[in-house]
Amino acid sequence: MSKERQTAEQILDHIGGQDNIISAEHCATRLRLILKDETKYNKKEIENIDGVKGSFLASGQHQIILGTGFVNKVYAEFMDITKLKTADSDSSKEKNRADGAKVDRKTAPMNPFQKASRMLGDVFLPIIPILVATGLFMGLRSLLTNLGVEFDPTLLKLSQVLIDTAFAFLPALVTYSVMKRSGASPALGIVIGLMLVAPQLPNANQVASGAVEPIFLNLLGLSIPIIGYQGSVLPALILGVISAKIEKGLRKVVPDVLDLIVTPFVTLLSSLVIGLVVIGPIMHMVEKGLVEAISFLMNIPFGLGGFIVGGLQQAVVITGLHHTFKALEVELLANTGANPFNALVCGAIVAQAAAGIAAALKTKNKKQKSLYFSSVVPAFLGITEPLIFGGNLPRLIPFICGCVGGAFAGMFSSIMGLAGTGMSITALPGALLYLNGQLGTYVIACAIGFAVAFILTYVFYKPEEE
Repeated sequence: MSKERQTAEQILDHIGGQDNIISAEHCATRLRLILKDETKYNKKEIENIDGVKGSFLASGQHQIILGTGFVNKVYAEFMDITKLKTADSDSSKEKNRADGAKVDRKTAPMNPFQKASRMLGDVFLPIIPILVATGLFMGLRSLLTNLGVEFDPTLLKLSQVLIDTAFAFLPALVTYSVMKRSGASPALGIVIGLMLVAPQLPNANQVASGAVEPIFLNLLGLSIPIIGYQGSVLPALILGVISAKIEKGLRKVVPDVLDLIVTPFVTLLSSLVIGLVVIGPIMHMVEKGLVEAISFLMNIPFGLGGFIVGGLQQAVVITGLHHTFKALEVELLANTGANPFNALVCGAIVAQAAAGIAAALKTKNKKQKSLYFSSVVPAFLGITEPLIFGGNLPRLIPFICGCVGGAFAGMFSSIMGLAGTGMSITALPGALLYLNGQLGTYVIACAIGFAVAFILTYVFYKPEEE
């Protein structure tokens, strides 16, 4: 018996058998099942099957992670064993309608925030390995550079290709994943995401630091700023959802004979307009508002400002708008020679890493534990995206506990007047910015964030509730 056949049979044994299945389908990495009685789904036994990399419930679907290529083979064997029809066939739809009255769902409804976190986890799941590897390389390069290591120019260029590609083109990865998850065309998603980071557009990070100006589109008497969105998540996420709805809506009304030409043409054109002329300027205003709000909050006395900023900083990372704070850091360094915002960021990052460690220690599944620990390493080097999207945020409690830890670290930093002498390096490498007599205070601030986040996560996080 082949490994694929054996895996399919074992999955069937632990989901309540063929009679408990409403429908089965698959995506690039996961087998997706809708069951009549979800209490018959044995998550622990399924995740112990050889070849299964994990599983989770999202939008009423049990999603079993099998990996690229392997999932296709297991799905084929699964459908052969069960004799089920494909998910989009008429007979399958009839069977689903007929069985619908018998469905016994035992899961509690998710609130909007839980749904959003689940969607983020689902979207980022296929690109987590890329973010983990890139984050680790990025953190190591930053550490070596700030320790005074000089790279050969050619080697430095190659490292930039290796390290910067994924984060520079992150919107393309996000729109691809959103479109694929929504049942739209993933290839269109790639192109739509690339439009957000086209080389003809001013780089978002350079605009944030004041190095370049946005380009302006004069439309109906309005001067609309247009920039690129390198490393941004929220604009790509919103645009991906809108573009998927546009394409799927067009598929319903455009005649088949014109579909190949009209649907992608209208989808790409409308996505360009919406992304750069509507969503873009809105995000630009949000970015300006964030900088002003953070500046105001940092000046609230008694450490309260540091508490708020430290608690919210990693939540801003989810949106991808955190790069806008570079403008604030440049201004602080230019006017005062010190950067108190860096201290708040460092405490928040270390706290998220601590929450990840606590969650990993409480997670019994070896594969999930391994993913957690591999994501924690880049976090201690200043890159938290792999840990947030791959671990803490989808499980929610570790992320919240990490934010609380960042809040207390921020309060301490604010009270003590902790401020770095530079910018753009954080966590362990960030200690190099506090060699002006504040290193001990910096270590204590990070230790506070670590301890609070670790203890809260270890107490409140229950892996069996995933």
